[in-house]
Amino acid sequence: MSAGTDTSAGIGGGVMTKILLVEDNEMNREMLRRQLQREGYDVELAEDGAQAVERSAAGCDLILMDLSLPEIDGWDATRLIKTNPLTSRIPVIALTAHAMQGDREKALAAGCDEYAEKPVDFPSLFAKIGALLA
Repeated sequence: MSAGTDTSAGIGGGVMTKILLVEDNEMNREMLRRQLQREGYDVELAEDGAQAVERSAAGCDLILMDLSLPEIDGWDATRLIKTNPLTSRIPVIALTAHAMQGDREKALAAGCDEYAEKPVDFPSLFAKIGALLA
């Protein structure tokens, strides 16, 4: 399924929207996974940038990308995803706990479509997800 198709998150028998959650911190990963699943999203997990690049090629509707990752950081993983014709259209929301001035612009320049800071404001995050999948 691609962005712009059924985003009902499985409600009413529709196909569930698949989100690739890329987060190396286990506690953050599990908390985010639970919140996304409560909203009705199908969640696939990746623990580093290399897994993110690999799993995005298998297909997903949106990527939540932590920027501070082992192997390949979130900046470079996003660049790789956005330069691959198979994955370039997948929306990416950058997630970061180390919000510094200019990071939002840097994330957008790397190819991210949106930006969210940790701790996550879930109503804001879900609004951003909805807007990108509309």
